[in-house]
Amino acid sequence: MSDRYQSFALSGPGSFLSKQLGLPQPPRLRRFEPGQPVLDGPALVGGAAESRLTEAVNAVMRSIGAEVLDSAEGDRKLGAIVYDATGIDSSERLHALYEFFHPVIRKLKTNGRVVVLGTPPEDCGSAREATAQRALEGFTRSVAKEVRHGSAVQLVYVKPGAEGNVESTLRFLLGAKSAYVSGQVIRIGEGQPTIPEDWDRPLAGKVVLVTGASRGIGESIATTLARDGAHVVCLDVPQAGEALTEVANRIDGSTLQLDITDRSAPDTLAKHLLERHGGVDVVVHNAGVTRDKTLGKMEDQQWDMVLDINLSSQERINEALLEQNVLRPGATIVSVSSQSGIAGNAGQTNYGTSKAGVIGMVQSLAPQLADVPATANAVAPGFIETEMTAAMPTFTREAGRRMNSMVQGGLPVDVAETISWLASPASAGLNGQVVRVDGQSILGA
Repeated sequence: MSDRYQSFALSGPGSFLSKQLGLPQPPRLRRFEPGQPVLDGPALVGGAAESRLTEAVNAVMRSIGAEVLDSAEGDRKLGAIVYDATGIDSSERLHALYEFFHPVIRKLKTNGRVVVLGTPPEDCGSAREATAQRALEGFTRSVAKEVRHGSAVQLVYVKPGAEGNVESTLRFLLGAKSAYVSGQVIRIGEGQPTIPEDWDRPLAGKVVLVTGASRGIGESIATTLARDGAHVVCLDVPQAGEALTEVANRIDGSTLQLDITDRSAPDTLAKHLLERHGGVDVVVHNAGVTRDKTLGKMEDQQWDMVLDINLSSQERINEALLEQNVLRPGATIVSVSSQSGIAGNAGQTNYGTSKAGVIGMVQSLAPQLADVPATANAVAPGFIETEMTAAMPTFTREAGRRMNSMVQGGLPVDVAETISWLASPASAGLNGQVVRVDGQSILGA
């Protein structure tokens, strides 16, 4: 469904009127197109004294062919600002943030990017250092609400020893693929990433399973992962067979018609992946449903259906894949959670419970996958333009669109791009992450 208000606000007369009346002005977001550079403009790179990631950042900048500036003199606009804050080891030294950003933050271009790098507080050498590093979260989330114009701000905590694992994450956060991701805190650990031969096809040669792939966000996930080189096994219920086949044929993938709530489904799926593909590299748990009612009016069948499809089926599938050694070394599991699983939502106690459970599943599963080795992460979409949101009452739909720093709804491809980043072998340092794809919604953290 198109956002008519955004189209009006981007027109000449609409832009004038919205400014005069103080109405929201949703920008046109820069989204990925093949062949475009990662950065849309020069990058200013800086850091606090004694920071440890400057060399790694500069290596990534060379890899992406970015123009790097030592200073931001004059009126030239910046495509990105990257700041290494790992050297800030006390609250007094947080003044370095002000000194660096104050003169340059207003030079950020439309759709610009800001990335601050820090040390995970739990890995700091002292309580004062941990305090200062934790303070970076308030800084980045506040700046993210100030920059506007489609720009995004992120905090990336890099574990000591994982300095060489930053490229995949910086490429994603600095580029157009992260158009609807802002105000996030990402943790990079000591995984063993594999740098792809071609960054445009990081999933080349990989087998990917996508559940709920026949339409909506699932279709976009399947399409995006195929674009990035994967063979996609598209799974959905038999009733969606025709649409599922159309998707698979279009992306040169394959299909599996299966009801994931059937108790035999995990074994059927494991057998299929082993016999047809010799295993699987990426599992995307996308299938899900809503059955919205306030708790006092909800039937137990509505509760059970949502919990079984959205959460319990994922647990059963994961257990079967692990027990039968279907996950290949370096595999990753990505589950689709929701903003409702973080902030809650009236009329969605069943849905919110299931999606919070998905986060718990990923965070508890992540350390257990070390022996494979494999990783588990989740994305939590906010308001995404789908058939489901198009059916919302007008006021509710408009509120969902405007209550975020991007002042608009996201698109299914925004979720898909985030999943592709997490699924990449180059992102093996990411494990147990929950990344919101919500334009920095004001709901929740």
